[in-house]
Amino acid sequence: MPSFDIVSEVDKQEIRNAIDQANKEVGARFDFKGTDARIEQVDFLLTVFADDEFKLEQVLDILRAKLTKRGIDVRCLEKGQIEKISGNKVKQLITVKIGLDAELAKRIVRNIKDSKLKVQTSIQGDVVRVMGAKRDVLQDAIHLVKKQIDDFPMQFQNFRD
Repeated sequence: MPSFDIVSEVDKQEIRNAIDQANKEVGARFDFKGTDARIEQVDFLLTVFADDEFKLEQVLDILRAKLTKRGIDVRCLEKGQIEKISGNKVKQLITVKIGLDAELAKRIVRNIKDSKLKVQTSIQGDVVRVMGAKRDVLQDAIHLVKKQIDDFPMQFQNFRD
């Protein structure tokens, strides 16, 4: 029976490469000379440091550009609160969301069932598996999900006949 999986994954090495490029650009830019602007990564948790909120936003713009260039969807970034550290310096935690949470998975399954397509869906952890009798129906399900869920990055993998 043909099937495919709906997942949300991010390549950790590509994130590391984008952060390295962003830190290099921040270090080379004239407007950041003598500042403590940088990005640090621990697994899927990023910490952005800067001298003030304006510079913090500039560093985030550089990071978004580098992530986009490396093929990472920036919708997977979840910003935390801006925290003040010593003096005027600030930092912000950014979480890279991976996997489909239960609420989003249920929303995907509900949308597919409401469309009356002849497919079966099942939630398997942080993956939604869609099975159908024909390839065309599965492709219709992919188009439906892409059209209805646009606030979270998703990939469609393991398309099997």
